[in-house]
Amino acid sequence: MFAIEVENVSRIYQKYSARHRFQTFKSALVKGDLFKALKADELVTALEEINLRVEKGQTFGVIGENGSGKSTLLKLVAGIAKPTQGKVRTAGKVSALIELGAGFHPEITGRENVYINGIMLGLSKKEISAKFDEIVAFAELEDFIDAPVKTYSSGMYMRLGFAIAINVNPDILLIDEVLAVGDASFVPKCLDRIDDFRRREKTILFVSHDLATVGKICDRVAWLKDGRIQAIGEAKRVIDAYLQDVGEKQEKEFEKRRLERAEEQHWDEGRRENRWGKREIEIKKVSLKNLEGQEKNVFSPDEGMLVEMTITAHASVKDFVFGIGIFNSQGVSCYGTNTHLEDFEPVSITGEGRAVCRVERLNLINGTYYLDVAVHKTDGYPYDYHRNLYSFLIYSKFKDVGISRISHTWSFSPEIQMKLPERR
Repeated sequence: MFAIEVENVSRIYQKYSARHRFQTFKSALVKGDLFKALKADELVTALEEINLRVEKGQTFGVIGENGSGKSTLLKLVAGIAKPTQGKVRTAGKVSALIELGAGFHPEITGRENVYINGIMLGLSKKEISAKFDEIVAFAELEDFIDAPVKTYSSGMYMRLGFAIAINVNPDILLIDEVLAVGDASFVPKCLDRIDDFRRREKTILFVSHDLATVGKICDRVAWLKDGRIQAIGEAKRVIDAYLQDVGEKQEKEFEKRRLERAEEQHWDEGRRENRWGKREIEIKKVSLKNLEGQEKNVFSPDEGMLVEMTITAHASVKDFVFGIGIFNSQGVSCYGTNTHLEDFEPVSITGEGRAVCRVERLNLINGTYYLDVAVHKTDGYPYDYHRNLYSFLIYSKFKDVGISRISHTWSFSPEIQMKLPERR
């Protein structure tokens, strides 16, 4: 039995032409150009031919980038918006955690808002009274429930909205990124209540950018892109496909920015701030690759990198050193090494060749990094030095700070109870 059925659903929004945004409705009618201001090319398709079914008792995730149509889909299922075409069917009472507290009146107390919102969600006054103490305790607002809502912080606002919606005891629970704005200490309590809904075999439709949580709680996942479904299936498979697509997009965007920067920083013989040396040994080309030899510019912290330099020696040279340096976007040196520091002894170089530095694991935090490469004498005399001419991006799900992601683990004595993160 299906709790949610979305059948061939599209949702189209119509934009007014910017050229006519200051016209009045009357003047547009008189001039006869109202409909010219609403051209077909100014229609925005938020969702296109969406088909999905969510079984009763299933936790179903929806993922995708901003603007992909996730929130629109939830609003259609909640009945807040209507599809332009197609049908949406739900079986049972629906509670939507979409815009928590959107119906709160700022001038009246939290107590009064609990009753108003509870009635809006389908509860009787008697049912709200029976649940009132539980709602207030869950929201941790015992000391503030009789204060005007306008005096609440955003976290208090969110807690009260969640507490009301979760206590409606719905058959279908819709959740849209509401946990992203919650107090850090309150989020685990919300997740625990969601787990309780799962244990009671309630149906949950869960939209989130938190892929670790989606992977943890969802039985199946749909990936939306540009208003269309790209994949539906087992959580890990769909999440991995989405991450691969995001990585490919970042790679293209980063390469575009890199080329733009290279154009801006283009140097010639009269401008050498980014490259210097007489080039007795010349670095003709530098390539960044993964350990499988594929050129790329976006890496994860646990990936390795090959820095490959194509070299030309214009005469036989016996004194030479190859080096690399990695700097973050603030210009801080993250790492540097060269063949002399590592006790390699140069013998000779003639003609063309390649020097490759293999980094087994980058272990860097999120951010953009710049690469120096050089070939010089052992006394430092530069043959060819490239300063910040190459860059790469570290894209990480981790939120640590600093420069390097140092390998580490945590352990706790029996007196300290701690839930392990799913990513482990």
